[in-house]
Amino acid sequence: MSVEVSRRKFLQGSVALSVAGASAISATNLFSSEHASKHQSANGRIPSTITTKTSTKEAENVPFLCGICVNKCAGFARVEDGIITKLNPNPYFPKSRNMLCPRGNAGIQTLYDPDRLKYPMIRIGERGDGKYKRVTWDEAYEAILNGTNKFKGIKQILDEEKDNRATIGYCNGEGLSKEGFEVLVGEKIGSPNYVDEISICLETTLGGYVNTLGTYGEADLNNADYLIIAGANRAEAIITPDTMDMFKRSKGRGLKTIVLDPRFTNTSAKADRWYAVNPGTDLAFVLSLTYVVLKEELYDKDFVAEHGIGFDEYKNTILSSKYTPEWAAEITNIPAKEIYKTAREFMQARSPIYYQGRRSVFSKNDFQLRRAMATFQALSGNLDKKGGLVYGEKLALPKEDINAPIYGQAQPRFDKEGIAIPSQKTGSWIVFRNMVLEGKAPYKVRSMFMRKHNPLAGVPNTKKTVQFLKMMDLNVMIDILPSDTTMYADVVLPEASYLERTSPVSSYGATEPAIVQRKASIAPLYETKTPEVIYKELAEKLSKPLWEITKKYDEDVQDDTEGMSPKEILAYYKENGFDLTDPWEKPVEEQNKEKVVSMYGEKAWKILEERGVYYPHIEEYHKQLNPNESEYYPDNKKKYTTQNDKLKVHFTLPNLAKKGVDAVPTWHDDYKFSVPEGQFRLVTGRHAQFTQSGTTNNAMLRDLIPTNYIWINQRVADKRGIKFGDKVEVKSNIGKVEILAYPTEKIAPNQIFMLHGFGGSSEKMEMAYGMGANDALLIEDKIEPVYGAAVMHETNVEIRKV
Repeated sequence: MSVEVSRRKFLQGSVALSVAGASAISATNLFSSEHASKHQSANGRIPSTITTKTSTKEAENVPFLCGICVNKCAGFARVEDGIITKLNPNPYFPKSRNMLCPRGNAGIQTLYDPDRLKYPMIRIGERGDGKYKRVTWDEAYEAILNGTNKFKGIKQILDEEKDNRATIGYCNGEGLSKEGFEVLVGEKIGSPNYVDEISICLETTLGGYVNTLGTYGEADLNNADYLIIAGANRAEAIITPDTMDMFKRSKGRGLKTIVLDPRFTNTSAKADRWYAVNPGTDLAFVLSLTYVVLKEELYDKDFVAEHGIGFDEYKNTILSSKYTPEWAAEITNIPAKEIYKTAREFMQARSPIYYQGRRSVFSKNDFQLRRAMATFQALSGNLDKKGGLVYGEKLALPKEDINAPIYGQAQPRFDKEGIAIPSQKTGSWIVFRNMVLEGKAPYKVRSMFMRKHNPLAGVPNTKKTVQFLKMMDLNVMIDILPSDTTMYADVVLPEASYLERTSPVSSYGATEPAIVQRKASIAPLYETKTPEVIYKELAEKLSKPLWEITKKYDEDVQDDTEGMSPKEILAYYKENGFDLTDPWEKPVEEQNKEKVVSMYGEKAWKILEERGVYYPHIEEYHKQLNPNESEYYPDNKKKYTTQNDKLKVHFTLPNLAKKGVDAVPTWHDDYKFSVPEGQFRLVTGRHAQFTQSGTTNNAMLRDLIPTNYIWINQRVADKRGIKFGDKVEVKSNIGKVEILAYPTEKIAPNQIFMLHGFGGSSEKMEMAYGMGANDALLIEDKIEPVYGAAVMHETNVEIRKV
C-alpha cells in the first residue's frame, strides 16, 4: 500500500483520507477482502486509491460524531458518489467547537481499512492462530447458540450450568452503542459478570470526585487563572478544545500552569513550572499543599462553613499527621519551598483549578489522591462557578425502561477479593480474570461475550488474559478490526464503523449543554451490520431456546406458569421480559426521533437532523465569530452555577472506615517510591495520534508515529552502551518485550517510559502487527484496594541491550 501524504498537509486538514480496497489485499485472507473487487465493481463504494484532495463533484454533507476517542467531537462527512472523501469539523457543537484533531481527521481510515472485519466468521483452527471460516450471519448466530465441533454453544453451556446466567462474562468498549450491549448481555440475557473498561481506566478518579464533590465536573480552563496539572499530558495525549484553552493562555498569557510529571513532556515545556515528581507520590504533594493551606488558614472559610461536611475531622487529621512540605519533599522529589509557594499561589489566585485528570490509575493510593485533590480544590471555594470546577447541566432525554427478566438460577458476581467497595455492575477486570484462573470463583465462568474491547492490549499481564480466554467454552467478539483479542474468539461478528451507522441520540452537559446525533454517512460496507441490528438479530436467535432452559430449571417460573395454556405462557414470556428482542423493536432512527420530538418538538428534530446538534435557542444563540470560532451560548446563559445550596463537599467519608478505607486521605509508608538497584520504574502513557490500541492499524496515524520507543535516561544509556534506535529487552516479573531505545535527559535515571497501544500480536492487522511493544506484557496485575482498578505505575523492570 502506498501512502504519500505529507504530515503538514494532513495536520492542515487539507487532504482526503481514503484507503485502497481490493487491489492491495490477498484473495485468500478472510480478514481482508476475499471478494472486494466484486463489491467495488458492483457499487463503487470502496475507493481504489488514496486521494489527496476532494473533487468538485456534487457532495452531501452528513453530520456525524467521531468514534475515535471518548471526546465525541462533531463533524460533517463529505460524501461523493457513495464514498466519504473528507471529514470536516461541525461548527455547531459547543463541546468540540469546530475542531477535529489528527485522529478525528484520520477516522476515515477505519472505514476504508483493508484489514477491517468484513464478514461473520467461525473459528476452524485453534484459538490464536487466526484460522476462520466465512459464514452467513445466520450461521454465525447459530454457532453462538449451538456451537460447532470446535466449541460449545451458549445453549449447551447454560443447560449444563442449570441456567446460571453468571456463567457468562462480558466486556465492552467505550462508545454510543455501549449501553445497548450492556442491555443485551446484562439485563436481558442476565449475566451479572460485566468487566467494564473503566476498571483499567479512570475508575478511581470518577469515584474519588463523585464521592467527595458529587460530580467529576468540568474544568473551566478558558476562565481559570491558575492550574495544577499532574500526570495528564494534555499537549500530547489528547488534543481537544479544552486542551487548546489551556495552552493558548499559558506562559504568561493569563493561566499560570504548574505541571507534575515524572517526564519532561510537551505539557511540561509549556508550563510556568515543572516538578519531576516521583511516580506514585502525588498524594504526598497534595497532602502537604493542604497542610500549608490549613495551617496558615488560607482557605475560603465561608465556603467551607456553608458547604463542607466533616471539615473539622479532616483538618485535625491533616494537621496532626504533620504533612509538612519538608516531609513531602523527601518523598516526592519536589523542594519544600516550591510546595509552600504553590499552595499560597493557588489560594491567592482568583480562579484556581487542580485538574482532575482523565487517565488510568497511577498507583494503589489513587482513590485517596483524587479525594485529596477534590478536597484541596474545595478549600479554594472555586466550585460551581465561572473559572472553576463546574457542574453544568444536561438537556433531558426520555429514559428507556428495560423490561429485564429475573433469573432465579443466576448467581451473583464474585470479583470482590481484596476490594473494599466492589462494583455491582462494572467489576474489576483483574480480580475477575484472576479468580477464574485460580479456581476461586464459586461457579464456572465458561463464556465471554466481547465487543469493541481488546483486553490483550489493555489489561495488565497479557499472558493471564490469554490463559483466561483459552479456558472459555465460547468466546464471541463483535468488533470492527481483527484485534489481538479477536484472534481468541470462536465467533466473530463484524460491526459497522461509526461512519456507517446512526447511533442512539445523546445529551452532553457542562456549561453549554447540547443534544447530538450521529447519522450514518454511508450504508455499511461489505457484510457488516450496525451494533443495534446485531443486538436485535442475536436476541432473536437466542430468545426462545434460552427461555426453554429457564423453564427447565427455574422453579419460580415453573410455579408461575403451572397450568397455563401455551398462549398464556407466551404472554408471560413477553410480560416478564424473557423476550430478549423488545429493546430493539424500533430502529435507532425512529427511537431518536421519538425522544427528541417528545421533549423539544418537531422543529428541534429538524435542526438535529440537519446540523447534528440541537439545544434550545440554537438559532438565536449560535453566532459565527470568524472562520474558526463560534459563540454557542451568550456568557450570561452558560451553566457556570447550577448547584447553589445543593453543593456539598464531603471532607470525610465515615462509611469508608467501616470497609477498611481511610475516611480522610492519608499517607502510608508503603506508598513510598522505591526501585531496587539496577532496575527502573515503568511509566506508560498515550499520544494524541492513538486511542489505546484501537487506532494502531490506521495508515495515516502510523505514518505519523510508526512505533513506540522506550525512554531511558541519557546518562544511564551511555553507561550501558545504548544509543538511539538500539533494540533493548525490557523485562518485568511477568514478561518481557523488545523495543527501540530513546535516550533522553527528559526522564529520571531510575525510571523508563513507553507509549501504550503498540506491539500488536494480530497478524491480520498488517499496519500494527509487530510494530513496537505492548506494555500489558510487562505491567504486573496489581490493583488498588478501593475498587479493584488496575494499577499501571507500580511495575519495576530490567533493561539490557539486545
